Amino acid sequence: MKDNIPNYKAKLRHHILEMPTSIRKASGIVIFGRRIKSLVFTTDIAIIRNCDADAVFAVYPFTPQQAISNAIIKNSYIPVFCGVGGGTTQGERSVNLAKDVESQGAMGVVLNAPISNEDLKAVSEVVDIPVIITVVSENTNIADRLNNGATIINVAGGLNTPDIVRKIRADYPDIPIIASGGKTEESVSATIEAGANAITYTPPSTLELFKGMMEKYRNNN
Repeated sequence: MKDNIPNYKAKLRHHILEMPTSIRKASGIVIFGRRIKSLVFTTDIAIIRNCDADAVFAVYPFTPQQAISNAIIKNSYIPVFCGVGGGTTQGERSVNLAKDVESQGAMGVVLNAPISNEDLKAVSEVVDIPVIITVVSENTNIADRLNNGATIINVAGGLNTPDIVRKIRADYPDIPIIASGGKTEESVSATIEAGANAITYTPPSTLELFKGMMEKYRNNN
């Protein structure tokens, strides 16, 4: 018998951004007792407060700042994984940022692909939350990353993401893998079938979301 799941919708807050339904097929990753399947890839507080993702993947193309991570964590009611550098930002600054976001309440820290193994190890030694290392190529030495403190792999290989996930999963059957799922149900399913445990989803921009809403308003006038 199929479960009847009650679904509460408020009069005003009934319109939310929903993650692709195919993400539900993922096994998820259990962190501190919470199962994480979907991560919304954004720093937009409005989207974070109005989506059904399991967690926030707060990584952005600027030098990480404590003010930004604090604002996201403070205003999110779902767990937040914070970027702490690895590209332009490395060394002691990444280590200090990792300590800061942990104290602010982040569920995990995310390091970009260029980070050195030495810096990865330094970060892993100062925090007691998952250290997520980003992988963009199938040539990455995964063993080195794991030996230097990475606890979760984040695959962001564009169109090659499913192939990279498949290769890592073949070599490491039990390692937790987060991966970008693309924009369609089909691409999400392909990434999960390749071996991803959880999916990062890039939401439509505020402009795109507003476009549909404004068209509806115009048609009603």
